[in-house]
Amino acid sequence: MKRILTIQDISCVGKCSLTVALPIISAFGVETAVMPTAVLSTHTAFNNFTFRDLTEDLDEISNTWKKENITFDGLYTGYLGSFKQLEIVSNIFDKFKSDKNFILVDPVMADNGKLYKGFDKDFALRMASLCGKADIIVPNLTEASYMLNVPYVDSGYNKNYIENLLKKLTDLGCKKAVLTGVNFGDGLLGVYGYDSQTNEYFFYFREHLPQSFHGTGDVFASTLCGALTIGKDLQQALEIAVDYTVESIYLTIKNPDHNWYGVDFENAFPFLINRIK
Repeated sequence: MKRILTIQDISCVGKCSLTVALPIISAFGVETAVMPTAVLSTHTAFNNFTFRDLTEDLDEISNTWKKENITFDGLYTGYLGSFKQLEIVSNIFDKFKSDKNFILVDPVMADNGKLYKGFDKDFALRMASLCGKADIIVPNLTEASYMLNVPYVDSGYNKNYIENLLKKLTDLGCKKAVLTGVNFGDGLLGVYGYDSQTNEYFFYFREHLPQSFHGTGDVFASTLCGALTIGKDLQQALEIAVDYTVESIYLTIKNPDHNWYGVDFENAFPFLINRIK
């Protein structure tokens, strides 16, 4: 059985980060090892939440794995909350990267033209350095603009703009880059990717749904990771990840009693299993 390591925080309630990554990647028949960077009672959109930083435990955990000769078929990072965590994760990449595995970085730090609270431009540049060690990165347009230190453009762009942005992202050092939340103003929303090794572009769009929910980026990235791990190529993996994310949103909207803080991705598991097959 293949094994993925995912490094990110865990919100005990909230349907994001590790509480999304663990079940979704497991659904692909992939063993999912976790390295929690912090434990929160809920995600930060709640009015009240507790937070326990686990940064000081990360090196000891990875060193123990190394002593036990534990290996991974892929390493996947989500939200990382500090410069110290970026440094530690960079070292973990060095410890566990091999010719037979891949690194996927979701540089979770910004959206809608703004950095999340607690982050600054220096952090974005350090995140760009971490992305340079990845095989594939999946930023949204805001994260891409901060990592590349270029103005954020939220609308009115064309295919050439997106393709140039993707090439600049792979210039950071990663082999493949995927931009999420791409919208050419035609009622569709999707993803656009680039493989620098083959000079190929990939894209996939679905209808732009009127509602948005917390954690859908984690659903997408986790599904993409699972699909790549079982041998799907980038185009196939993008389509599976987008379709499953959209199905999760659809089912949430259809449920009049849905929670506000995340999507009902659990109810979409039958769709995912059939989609994989």
